[in-house]
Amino acid sequence: MRIIPAIDIIDGKCVRLTKGDYDTKKVYNENPLEVAKMFEASGIEYLHLVDLDGAKAKHIVNYKVLEQIASKTKLKIDFGGGLKTNEDLHIAFNSGARQITGGSIAVKDRETFEGWISKYGSEKIILGADSNAGKIAISGWQEDSTEEVIPFIKAYQKKGIQYVICTDISKDGMLEGPSFDLYNDIISECSNSSNDQSIKLIASGGISTIEELPKLIELGCEGVIIGKAIYENRISLYELEKFV
Repeated sequence: MRIIPAIDIIDGKCVRLTKGDYDTKKVYNENPLEVAKMFEASGIEYLHLVDLDGAKAKHIVNYKVLEQIASKTKLKIDFGGGLKTNEDLHIAFNSGARQITGGSIAVKDRETFEGWISKYGSEKIILGADSNAGKIAISGWQEDSTEEVIPFIKAYQKKGIQYVICTDISKDGMLEGPSFDLYNDIISECSNSSNDQSIKLIASGGISTIEELPKLIELGCEGVIIGKAIYENRISLYELEKFV
């Protein structure tokens, strides 16, 4: 299972929110590159970089931060937040993103998102399936859709999606453990059909201790995104280095 630390960006700074609420913003470091280099020095290979300003503005904003981290580390970056147009995507890939995550656009503009899957391939495009009480949340989690999580993922599975990041918003930033049941349901439901490619599920939200990681491996998660647990020293970089 891949270990993927998260850096969330507001005003060019490394922050964390609780349950996606912008009013709960806590700045952990004014220099995201410094944080990324710490991850790289601990043997981490991957980074989940989220443009929270972009998610709110509905277009890419913090691409300079992406560019800086991509050019000054060897981290393989997946980038999300506010990617709505072909131009946004072009900027993200040109700035050094290895993969991009599309969430709101996969609900609101299926044609464009499916076009991205066709053009760039399923290795480059990640489906963001963020869950709020079983429904997909969009617009930086400020809005709920009518889409149910598992049918939503299955529909995109038929379009060739492999990578799926699923955050249970009720768990995000709470340090109370991840949604094991939700991930179990997604993996079992989306691995049934022999016609569809098995999804690579990346768990996100609520990770609080290193002991939770083996259970996610057991469920079949392909990756895990860890944010607040690192910043609040619940999981040390030394522990992650040993785990990796």
